[in-house]
Amino acid sequence: MLYYLFTWLHHAFSFPGAGVFQYISFRAAAALITSLFISLIIGKRLINFLRKRQVGETVRDLGLEGQNIKQGTPTMGGLIILAAILVPSLLFAKLHNIYIIMVLIATVWLGLIGFLDDYIKVFKKDKAGLPGKVKILGQIGLGLIVGFTMYFSENIVIRERIRQTAYVPTSDVFAMESTTDKSKIYSKAQVKSTKTTIPFVKNNEFDYSMLVSWMGEGAKKYTWLLFIPIVIFIIIAVSNGANLTDGLDGLATGTSAIIGLTLGVLAYVSGNIVFANYLNIMYIPNTGELTIYISAFVGACIGFMWYNAYPAQVFMGDTGSLALGGIIAVFAIMIRKEILIPIFCGIFLAENLSVVMQVTWFKYTKRKYGAGRRIFKMSPLHHHFQKLGYHESKIVIRFLIVGIMLAVLTIVTLKLR
Repeated sequence: MLYYLFTWLHHAFSFPGAGVFQYISFRAAAALITSLFISLIIGKRLINFLRKRQVGETVRDLGLEGQNIKQGTPTMGGLIILAAILVPSLLFAKLHNIYIIMVLIATVWLGLIGFLDDYIKVFKKDKAGLPGKVKILGQIGLGLIVGFTMYFSENIVIRERIRQTAYVPTSDVFAMESTTDKSKIYSKAQVKSTKTTIPFVKNNEFDYSMLVSWMGEGAKKYTWLLFIPIVIFIIIAVSNGANLTDGLDGLATGTSAIIGLTLGVLAYVSGNIVFANYLNIMYIPNTGELTIYISAFVGACIGFMWYNAYPAQVFMGDTGSLALGGIIAVFAIMIRKEILIPIFCGIFLAENLSVVMQVTWFKYTKRKYGAGRRIFKMSPLHHHFQKLGYHESKIVIRFLIVGIMLAVLTIVTLKLR
C-alpha cells in the first residue's frame, strides 16, 4: 500500500525521497525491519494475553529431559509470525503482482488451518485437534490453487535465453548492456514454460514435459496432469516437515529463517536479468518482488525467536509451523527451485524421513516378529538425540549449523554444474 502511495507522490508531486520506494532493496529492508518490530511488540502482548486466558501447551510425557517445564507454556504464537509477515508485505510489496498474491493466499490459507487445529486443542480441550484428513485436504486445496495458477496463468512466464550461432536482429532480443558476451541474452518474448531448475547439470534446467514425452507428439499439453500432483505433494511434504521440526525451542523458526534467507537470494537473482545472465540461470520476470515478502518472513522468524529461544516463552503451534512449511514450498515452486528443496530443506527432510522410517520399520517388524522394533530411540530425529542425552540447546544449535551448510550448498549449485 505504501508502495502505491509513494509512487503517486513521486510522479504527481516529485515528493522528495518518494522515489526510493521503486527499489526492491529498500522495500525489502523496510519489510524486514517492520516485521521485526511487529514480532517484538505484538509478541509480548500476545504472550501476556494467552497467559491470562491460560492458553497453555499440554505436553505428553515422553520421558524427555526438561519436558515438564514446558507444561502450560502459551501456544498459538504462530499468530505473531503471521501478523509480522502479512502487515509488511501489504505495506511494501506490489499487491498486483501474481506471485505476491499467491504467497499471501498460501500464508492465510495454511495459517487458518493451523489456527483451527490449535483452537480445537486449546479451547475445545481435544488433544487430537483438527483431523489429519482435514489438514491434508486443506493442503491439497492450496496445491490445486498454486498448481493451476502456475500452469495456466498467462502472468506466470519466463524469458528464454538465446544462444547465438548466427546473426540475431536486436529487435528480437533484450540486449545486455553490462556484458560483452553475446551468447547470453534473453528473448523479449515472455513465454509459458514448464521448466524448472535442477542442480548439478550443465544447463541447470529441467522441463516437466519431458516426463510425458514418451506418450508421443501432442502429449505436452497434458503435462498439467503430472505437474499439479507434484505441486500438491511438495506442499504437503514441506508443510508437514516444518510441523514435525517444531519440537524444540527455536528449532523450526531458526531453520525457517535460514531457508528464508536462501530463498530470498534465489528469488532476487532469478528476477534480476543482470544477475540471472551472470549466473547463467533461468530469468523469471517479476519474481524479484518476492524478495520483499521473504524479507518479512525472515524478520518474523527472527523476531519470534526472541520469545521462542530456549527456554521458550511461547510456542508457535500448528498456526505457525504449518504455515511456515507451506510458505517455503509455495515460494520454491514459484521461483522454480522446488527440486532444490531436498538440499535447503534438508532438516525438514531428515525429520520427515525419520518418522516414516520409524513407523514403517516398526509395523514391518511387528508383523514379522510379533514385536515392533525401532531404528531410532525416538522420532522425529531431534528427539532421538534428546534420548541420547544431548541438551536441547546443543541439538538446536547443531541443527542450525547444518541448515547453514545446506543453505550455502544450495547457493553454490547455481554455478556448480
